[in-house]
Amino acid sequence: MAIKPFLICRYQVTQSFYAKVMGVSPSSIAAEDQPVETVSWLHAARFCNRLSAMVKLPDRYVFSSDGQDATAVATSDGFRLPSEAEWEFACRAGTKGLRYGPIADIAWYGENSEGGSKAVGTKRPNDWGLHDMLGNVWEWCEDVYDPAVYGTYRIFRGGGWADHERGCLATNRRRSHPTFAIDDLGFRIARSCFWS
Repeated sequence: MAIKPFLICRYQVTQSFYAKVMGVSPSSIAAEDQPVETVSWLHAARFCNRLSAMVKLPDRYVFSSDGQDATAVATSDGFRLPSEAEWEFACRAGTKGLRYGPIADIAWYGENSEGGSKAVGTKRPNDWGLHDMLGNVWEWCEDVYDPAVYGTYRIFRGGGWADHERGCLATNRRRSHPTFAIDDLGFRIARSCFWS
């Protein structure tokens, strides 16, 4: 699959960044430098639209009348969630393995997290300088999982602080309703490169 040029944030969105954009953080344990968590796909999409508006970019997401789902505007160059393919491409950073380094060096996960997320960027990044692509918190992706079977369920990737080592793989994927939120699920932002 060909991946078009895109930008992706070096770090997971932190609680302080989320609060600056949205006014408040939904996280279960307050810590400014830790990833925002207990955030639904809908919260993440609204964050992307609000951040886009703050810097005078168009909205990426158009929300349904009931607010329970959203559609991506493919031609928008506003902030967005990465696609699942982009996320895996960024996670692997040119490597072929299931991880981009020894798990204890690159990720916070069940065996080393002491029961919670940690400050972003405290583990070794991948070869492209991206931190916490595995572990710390799962990351929402833009894609619908399998609409014929799961309707509007969205994908999240990467594993989180509560997962065992075997759950933190570049290929691991899960899905849930766009309103789902839990304390080991967050996101990072991306942008399309229409100017490339």
